[in-house]
Amino acid sequence: MRLHRLLLLALILSGAAFGDTASDDRSAKDIVRDALNHWRGVTSQGEMTMVIHRPDWERSMSMESWTQGEKRSLVRVTAPRKDRGNGTLMDDNKMWSFSPKVNRVIKVPSSMMNQSWMGSDFSNKDISRTDDIVEQYDHTLVRESELDGHVVYEIESVPHEDAAVVWGKEVLSIREDNVMVEQRFFDQDMQLLKTLTTLEFAEMGGRTVAARQRMTKTENANEWTEIIVDSVEFDVDINDSVFTLSNLRNPRE
Repeated sequence: MRLHRLLLLALILSGAAFGDTASDDRSAKDIVRDALNHWRGVTSQGEMTMVIHRPDWERSMSMESWTQGEKRSLVRVTAPRKDRGNGTLMDDNKMWSFSPKVNRVIKVPSSMMNQSWMGSDFSNKDISRTDDIVEQYDHTLVRESELDGHVVYEIESVPHEDAAVVWGKEVLSIREDNVMVEQRFFDQDMQLLKTLTTLEFAEMGGRTVAARQRMTKTENANEWTEIIVDSVEFDVDINDSVFTLSNLRNPRE
């Protein structure tokens, strides 16, 4: 730890251009990027359950998901029947949604990316899991700690002045095996608005993943949304046609 502090001091005194502190030979930016890539893999295919909880009611939805690289993802609801077929497609930072009830594919404008996704506490942006945070933020390693035998890096990520984001900053806690432990979102006044917390870890698809995560808004801890990963496989063969508007409307996969 003494060597690490000396290295950190040297970076500060030298006015390092990137503003990232080194940790296990990775910069803070590398750690954030590796955590995103760990979750997605080169490709991934999985099943998950989303539970939306409110003080007077609770509902759940079953879903399937596919990802390909850093830019493409598809999420489709499989149950309950009234929601079956609802889907969200992300391709190169563009998002579309499909509702069988109205039989329409709608492009989600950038102005709506921070709105609720399917009535949950996750936003459209949260679900897209794009890597904007990697390139549009400056990342600083704040501290290292230990949790259940794992080193955890706490990283403060502050958006560039010209970044098209609503957050004043995000604070991420990431284990040394690239699994996200917690992600906190602050507004422009640096007030904590919501927190994504990993409640369960599990081995799936040959790696450790965040198997149950809960998004909670600071103003009301009794309202939350959980996403539970039921199964996931990484680095599987997925046809490019999965990530098309045609497949969003008329599923073939």
